[in-house]
Amino acid sequence: MKKKHRTQERKREGERERERERERRERERERERVCCEMGLLSVGTPLPWEQARKHAPHVRKHGIAQLTNIWRRLKDRKRDRLYWGDEIEYTVVRFDEGSKIATVSLDAHDTLEILENLEKAALQSGNPFPSSWKPEYGRYMLEGTPGQPYGSTLNDLLTVEPNMRDRRKLAQSYLPKGDAVVTITSFPRLGCPGFAGPSAKPTPNDGCSHSIFVSNDAINPHPRFRTLTANIRERRGAKVAINMPIYKDVNTPDPFLERLPPSLEDPTVNMDAVISESNFSCPGLALKEAKSDRSSTLTLPEVIPDALPNHIYMDCMCFGMGCSCLQVTFQACSVEEARRLYDQLAVVTPIMLALSAAAPIFRGYLADVDCRWNVISGSVDDRTREEQSILPLKTSTFQIPKSRYASVSTYLSPGPSNLGCNSALDEYGSGEAKPPKGNFWKPKYNDIPLVQDQEIFRELVANDMDEYLARHYAHLFIRDPLVIFEELLSVDDTTSSDHFENIQSTNWQTMRFKPPPPNSSIGWRVEFRSMEIQLTDFENAAFAVFVVLLTRTILSFDLNLYIPLSKVDENMSSAHHRDAVLKDKFYFRRNIFGDSAKEGAVAESGSESSDVDQDAFDQMTVDEIMNGSKKPPSNGGPTSSSERNFPGLIPLIRSYLATSPIPAATQIKLSSYLDLISHRASGALPTAAKWMRSFVMRHPAYKHDSVVSDEINFDLVRAVAELGNAEGPVAGLSSL
Repeated sequence: MKKKHRTQERKREGERERERERERRERERERERVCCEMGLLSVGTPLPWEQARKHAPHVRKHGIAQLTNIWRRLKDRKRDRLYWGDEIEYTVVRFDEGSKIATVSLDAHDTLEILENLEKAALQSGNPFPSSWKPEYGRYMLEGTPGQPYGSTLNDLLTVEPNMRDRRKLAQSYLPKGDAVVTITSFPRLGCPGFAGPSAKPTPNDGCSHSIFVSNDAINPHPRFRTLTANIRERRGAKVAINMPIYKDVNTPDPFLERLPPSLEDPTVNMDAVISESNFSCPGLALKEAKSDRSSTLTLPEVIPDALPNHIYMDCMCFGMGCSCLQVTFQACSVEEARRLYDQLAVVTPIMLALSAAAPIFRGYLADVDCRWNVISGSVDDRTREEQSILPLKTSTFQIPKSRYASVSTYLSPGPSNLGCNSALDEYGSGEAKPPKGNFWKPKYNDIPLVQDQEIFRELVANDMDEYLARHYAHLFIRDPLVIFEELLSVDDTTSSDHFENIQSTNWQTMRFKPPPPNSSIGWRVEFRSMEIQLTDFENAAFAVFVVLLTRTILSFDLNLYIPLSKVDENMSSAHHRDAVLKDKFYFRRNIFGDSAKEGAVAESGSESSDVDQDAFDQMTVDEIMNGSKKPPSNGGPTSSSERNFPGLIPLIRSYLATSPIPAATQIKLSSYLDLISHRASGALPTAAKWMRSFVMRHPAYKHDSVVSDEINFDLVRAVAELGNAEGPVAGLSSL
């Protein structure tokens, strides 16, 4: 009896010790997470491009060495829990009640310093801080994340919305009177005269951007951001050029041709320099007249070769990186699971972009697009004319078809073994080694020609990395490092990943595959990056939770979403269209069940018989992809490709939740999030982009000429701020 008692006591003590160790590791994980996130913003001496370019081979070489060190040590790491977090980028706006003008607040940087100091003091005293705050590109922006990663259980998902709400309230509490925190993808009049407060004028011949619309004062003063801006422009050999199609309303001029902005009316501005920074050669049509008469009726397309007729022209990084988005990062239990989720979620990124569309206005004009992605892509496009294939290769090494900010260009495959663990099988993430029933990967899915550095590819393969993952990194490393701090040139490749992250973190793709930091308890992670920020905390929580639930459903039901990657690119293009969520169709796989036995768990799924191409895909509406479709055969005959049933991602997630032992309150709350996504997909609820566009077009001051005036902007941004203060769903926007 005593022996049995001692055995039970040892068992209980062992359990207590394991719990203490788990808590210790979580505290260590959080400290490391904060340090890793802040590492990319280390303060030092950033090198101008002419110096930085000389060190690019050094950074690239040591970045690959750091990656191979991580790979050799941690490729077999398994059984990590699901930890995850969201990232929200806030815009701080200022309301002038007297003039009825809303601007972005450049004083937001002062609030950021207060929040950073509060977090730092809490961590130094050993106390957790509920949120974490970092600089973002715009001086008027704040980046907020949860202070600690969310837990691995379904019940933990209920903490997301309260955490987002508390973040907003905390930031708001340290703002001066008249300023407000809003979650808006793109400030509607960014780049218009007087868009910022305190007022700051652009300097077309000076500073880091040389923009004719945006002052350098709108950029965060951290040396990384301004050096990044200047080095992109200098590496490219021209300013960035962004053109979004104008929305043609009944009174919109046709053709739409803007007059020169006020900054070019200044006689001290060197027009030769302004024009020479265009990506395309100047036709010289109106240069002489522009020099002699700055107040003439000349239009932008006549003077600036990059400015296209019938488009909204933007010329600097702030138009893109000054936008806000919602990103979700989660830890997988193994590298194999991370790779699998990377591939499967890559297919979904365009669908989620269309569903979260929230950017219908740029530089004070209604655009004929609903999303910000292409604006950001253009804003950081550092490719030279040779790399863009405008000129034949002479001094550049590669012709590169995409910007650094783009959709993924290669699937990773689950890896050669396809083993590992499956964190969806255990709510608490113990990660037993239960691989999926089948390896769905086929090389034919990678049907996009991939530009890669062959020398780097061979080095990675020689260090025991499989060819598909090696191709991914050999592709990322065709890029140059854009910001190099002099103090970080020489680091220990066995303990540092600075050079690797320098290039990895400036490849801004729809998905990001993130290896563990050196000497860290953090595991293999995947970041979902395509979604736009939503107007309320309820919506942002719903979209973040949806992505996490989708990962659990993919793993639990062994789903196979693979389609040719070229079709994912086509979907990405379609997602930008106005009202794409209702008007466009997207390529999606017909039979998504990798394990037919699990198909029965979700009732009638409509999977294909064995004599049908199991890799077939159709063009479906977002409603069909999300909510499913059940179409009976015509006249009792065979089912055509346009009539086949599709289960829908949301019904599959609901089936996953129905099999999970969770309290009724959790089930109800998660169901409300799924309802929002479902109603967006069906059109029962509008996207944020449609809501904003409708607000403008119904405004009494709108002249149906595509112009979003200061008066309209004030009322729109005021309405967005009021929505942001709402708790829970808002009727007509996030609930029926």
